[in-house]
Amino acid sequence: MRIAVLLSVLSFLALPGCKNTDKASQYTIGFSQCIGSDLWRRNMLDEMKMELSLHPGANFVYADADGSSKKQVEQVTAMLNEGIDLLVISPNEAQPLTGIVEQAYNKGIPVIVIDRKTASAQYTAYVGADNYQVGKLAGEYMHTILKGKGNVIEVMGLPGSSPAIERQRGFYDAIKHYKDIHITKQVYGDWLKENAERQLMQIQPELKDADALFAHNDVMALGSREVLNKLKLSKNIKVLGIDALPGTGGGLQMVSAGTLNASVVYPTGGKEAIMTAFRILNKESFSRETILQSLVIDSTNVELMKLQWGKISSQQKDIERQQALLAEQREIYNNQQLVLNIIVITLVLAIVFGGLAFYSLTENRKTNKSLEAKNNEILLQRNQLIDMSARAEAATEAKLNFFTNISHEFRTPLTLILSPVEDLMRNEKLNTAAGKNLALIHKNVFRLLRLVNQLIDYRKIEYDKQQISVSRNNLVEFARDILDSFQHNAKKRNISLSIATNEPVIMAWYDVNLLDKVFFNLISNALKFSNENGRIQLIFSRSEDMIHIAVQDNGIGMEANEAEHVFEQFYQADNGLAKGSGLGLALAKEIIALHLGTISVTSKKWQGTTFSITLPADNKHADTSVQKSGTNTSTVEERAKVYTADFEELPALSASDALNSPREHSILIIEDNTDLLNYLAEKLGNDYEIFIADNGTQGLNDAFQNVPDLIISDVVLPGISGKAIAETLKTDMRTSHIPIILLTAQVSVEQQIDGIKSMADAYMTKPFNYDHLLATVKNLIRNRVILKEHFTSDVSHGTMPVSKTLDKKFLNDFSGIVEQNLGNENFNVDDICKTLGISRVQLYRKVKALLGCSITDYILNRRLKKAKYLLINEGHSISEITYMVGFSSPNYFSTVFKAKYSCTPSEFKKQQPS
Repeated sequence: MRIAVLLSVLSFLALPGCKNTDKASQYTIGFSQCIGSDLWRRNMLDEMKMELSLHPGANFVYADADGSSKKQVEQVTAMLNEGIDLLVISPNEAQPLTGIVEQAYNKGIPVIVIDRKTASAQYTAYVGADNYQVGKLAGEYMHTILKGKGNVIEVMGLPGSSPAIERQRGFYDAIKHYKDIHITKQVYGDWLKENAERQLMQIQPELKDADALFAHNDVMALGSREVLNKLKLSKNIKVLGIDALPGTGGGLQMVSAGTLNASVVYPTGGKEAIMTAFRILNKESFSRETILQSLVIDSTNVELMKLQWGKISSQQKDIERQQALLAEQREIYNNQQLVLNIIVITLVLAIVFGGLAFYSLTENRKTNKSLEAKNNEILLQRNQLIDMSARAEAATEAKLNFFTNISHEFRTPLTLILSPVEDLMRNEKLNTAAGKNLALIHKNVFRLLRLVNQLIDYRKIEYDKQQISVSRNNLVEFARDILDSFQHNAKKRNISLSIATNEPVIMAWYDVNLLDKVFFNLISNALKFSNENGRIQLIFSRSEDMIHIAVQDNGIGMEANEAEHVFEQFYQADNGLAKGSGLGLALAKEIIALHLGTISVTSKKWQGTTFSITLPADNKHADTSVQKSGTNTSTVEERAKVYTADFEELPALSASDALNSPREHSILIIEDNTDLLNYLAEKLGNDYEIFIADNGTQGLNDAFQNVPDLIISDVVLPGISGKAIAETLKTDMRTSHIPIILLTAQVSVEQQIDGIKSMADAYMTKPFNYDHLLATVKNLIRNRVILKEHFTSDVSHGTMPVSKTLDKKFLNDFSGIVEQNLGNENFNVDDICKTLGISRVQLYRKVKALLGCSITDYILNRRLKKAKYLLINEGHSISEITYMVGFSSPNYFSTVFKAKYSCTPSEFKKQQPS
């Protein structure tokens, strides 16, 4: 409230400074000149400035294009971007400047075109002289000074320029009425004095017979007079120019000095353009076309014109002097106003701050009492929080103890599963009958055991219950034993595992039972993410007091953002090849920290990854119990089984499976877990043709390529998720009919609802019952067959109750195309494919899935049904009907009709009641 009052007072005090603001100060006028170097253009600019002096508050922006249309377009574009209220433009060329003028006009900015027009009528106003009338006026005056008889040489402007063409045409139209006046020669001076002199020197014989020269501007007229002086012909020949500009070197001066006999005034229009601009900006009436008047200046009126121009120049200087005085007075007034405002503001602030001080003193007393009450309340809440925190800590500890205990309990049933499975695997008869399933169980028991071990170890370390027992051992030999346990799996993929060290013996203090987990994890990760024929190397080196270990591979690597998070618990990089618990590297980091070391990672995508470990060379674990023991080979081998289980490959599908007789229905399975993918492929392969894909991108491509009868997909996949696959396929006409089953470990109700929303036909959570999955597969395929039969029976009646909008649209489009082309005997499948925009394979499988028949059979049935209708309801002959339904000959039509309806068309027609 107090701040609002203060701001109101300050705003009120600032108001007087705005009273004298000129209305014109609101306006910014931009002027784009095609070229400003010649005298006529400079006079145009001077006239504009004179008129603008009557509007001192206006902002005037000027740009000279120096004869370049491209530069002029750029300058106008810059003016429009900076923000102008009106544009005055003198185009260098009509066509190149048309676009930018139209752009300004269409943006609502008024445009005044001066001197030359553009190629479009999209401008606000035009100001300029009529070149035709100027030329005609020159011709009439030429008749006067020649007294109706004589030879004239015409020095014209730039070839093709509109002013030159119009002036020449007006001059010619004026003198053509006088038979004794002749234009004996025409030359082009390109508006330049030097060019005019050069052209005239080339026609000296014609000059001797000339009575007068007419130049299209005063500059060329001056050059003409100098050529006549050189040839000593000046006294006999009269020279007439155009422009009659005031000032030094202008036409008025040349006429006054006798250099030119006369000059036709060609007004610049600068003053008129500014006047028109302010009429437009002030919403006053204005003329869209302002055509400037002209007259001839000769010895009879030149002095009067010079006198008028002198008075105008003097008045302009007086105006400028008065404006300078006004500006000085305005500055004095503003300074005085500022001082007054400061004094008033100071007084107001003194009063306001005095009031605020009194008010603050009163409020402080109230605040102190309130703070004291709140402080007591906070102390009470703090005590309550301490009590709640203690109870929460006890509850958390109880939960963690339960978690740890139950994780230990997992080991017992896992052991009871593992031992019998290994016994069964040693039984040759059972191994022959169920070896693949036993191997799958064996592999996943070790995988589950590794996860349980990691959870327990991480729990101990995280809550400081892990005791480190170090002993002094050969670190290189210790790592070699662990590396050897992976050699068997590495050789299967031709991956090189090696150790590089300058010292075969590097003694270090470490906990054998903890550090091996770090090596196992890093080496197994390197194997997971290395390609065939890859390389993995352990590099050992020693500095003064530290031991350096690098686990280096040339595998797929990681992006920089992935490498930043690899040591975070439960983080999994989206590399698309393998997955883990996201706990192994977090555990490795904690173990290295217990050894007072560090671990870091460097990686480049598709180039490889290096994990770097540093460990102290001496025994810095003074507060730990030292255990004198060495590595145990059998223990390493037993522990290696937990980490190498993932690399054991189960027997693949036998080659004979691919040679079995083709199945009626096909299924595409998309699953990134190789074991589950092979398991489902083998089980379902007994009854269905199977296609498999281990990532979302490949699965989506296979769906479009093979168009299976059903798709089973995991939800979480590398590349594209299962939900995205479902949404893509269900919204594509080629695959919208395919039933989709999503498998996932996301078991919450919200996640299952989200899966159904992705348009999947079924959503099953892991672990799932295979019989349940098989029943769902059979049920979806059976429902599709029922719908297919329904479509086929109803398609002739035009009612096709399709469960999905895209399938209904496809059948409508397909049947419509066939119906429109029944009379075309050359109509074939390729024509349908081109119209619908799909391939032959996709079209065949789509039609087969929805209608249960081939495309050829469908077209033939439609032709026969239409023929049957025509035979019953229309009076056409059999030959006419033959060609109306697209058969090549009546005999072929009769044969096909009889095969379908057991009678010829003639017999069928006779059977119908008349």
